[in-house]
Amino acid sequence: MTESQSRYSIVERLTQKKLELISEGSELDEEVKKKKQLIEHLKKELDDWESDLEQDTEKKRRIKQREIEKAEIGSNNAVDRKMAKVEDIKDKIKAIDKALERIEEISKNSPTN
Repeated sequence: MTESQSRYSIVERLTQKKLELISEGSELDEEVKKKKQLIEHLKKELDDWESDLEQDTEKKRRIKQREIEKAEIGSNNAVDRKMAKVEDIKDKIKAIDKALERIEEISKNSPTN
């Protein structure tokens, strides 16, 4: 009976060791799986970050382009206003010159006291 108990305990210990090794192997599989999932997660985060960066850059580019367009419109309007003002000033100067010429003619033709 001792021999059978001895075999039984040996089988029990070996079976227990086998179960521990299987469990250890499963834990290693789980660790590898988690590490691979971490890699995939980090890759996705990088892709998302790059996508966000591209979208942010494109948004900033559009904002800058609109600012340039507004500045160009403002500049063109300023040029147009300047041209109109210059024409107005020229017309006023011509009117003053005519008035001065008339005054000069009147002064030549009228007797002085």
